[in-house]
Amino acid sequence: MNVDDIRIAFDSGSLTTLKIVLGLILFGIAMDTKLSDFRLALRKPKAFAVAIVAQFALLPALTFLLTLILGVQGSVALGMILVACCPPGNVSNILTHRAGGDVALSVSMTAVGNVIAIFMLPINFSLWGHLHPTGREYFNEISVAPWDMLSEVVLVIALPFALGLVVSHLLPRVAARSHRVVGILSFLALGGIILVAVANNWALFVGYIGVVALAVFLHDALALGLGYSIARGFALDVPARKAMTFEVGIRNAGLGLLFVFSFFDGLGGMALVAAWWGVWDIIAGLAVAVVWKRRTGASGGPGGPGGNDERAVAA
Repeated sequence: MNVDDIRIAFDSGSLTTLKIVLGLILFGIAMDTKLSDFRLALRKPKAFAVAIVAQFALLPALTFLLTLILGVQGSVALGMILVACCPPGNVSNILTHRAGGDVALSVSMTAVGNVIAIFMLPINFSLWGHLHPTGREYFNEISVAPWDMLSEVVLVIALPFALGLVVSHLLPRVAARSHRVVGILSFLALGGIILVAVANNWALFVGYIGVVALAVFLHDALALGLGYSIARGFALDVPARKAMTFEVGIRNAGLGLLFVFSFFDGLGGMALVAAWWGVWDIIAGLAVAVVWKRRTGASGGPGGPGGNDERAVAA
């Protein structure tokens, strides 16, 4: 059977649970976000401009080219494009801390990136998906409109994030105590949802994981490499390079899964890419962070020793 022809089973109850968990993840990120994090964008305009261009312009475009070079099937190509269009996850803050990078910059970039993604995710995915020679047919089959995707992003990202910011601003002590618990529990819950989905579709997962494994490996390497190379090319300091590497390289694949099951009926290649990316991205990112920390140590600056480490661990 062709991977484009299979569907991954995911019932409505699991989909609702996934939406709640993703909302909690964004709620936790927002509770760990201060207004000063957004003002940091004004104090470090070059770093933020580079991050925005890398995440919302270069990564989707390069991913599109990678799908053409690899010649992957339509559903796999759409899965890769979708993941590339997703915002950074809070795992990027943890990995930046592990690598000894600029944690304050990482947290700020994650917050700003998720706000921008509210509008850019639907636009980017619709643009590159419709342009893809083998992926566009799935858009035509189900008539996915950017507005439909935008409404889903607003529900899962914008509303929880806004609520988290309100709590952070009005009840800072409550937010400081609560965000790490919410972050850990929601992250574990997301991992549990992915594991249950894999277990319920084990035969399909084992039978077709080889179709997406190489593509995800190369795609993840591309994302991490893009973050590092563009930061180095624009002469950002080493702690900022570490933050940029993980902000561009770590994607919220759980949000991608939500799109797959909400709009594409669990389309095989898309679901497998998003699910495996969520696992491999953490493995590869952690390996990079550990090696980087051993080679360079904590590089000083806001993310180094005595900096904002506590926020990073709890992010």
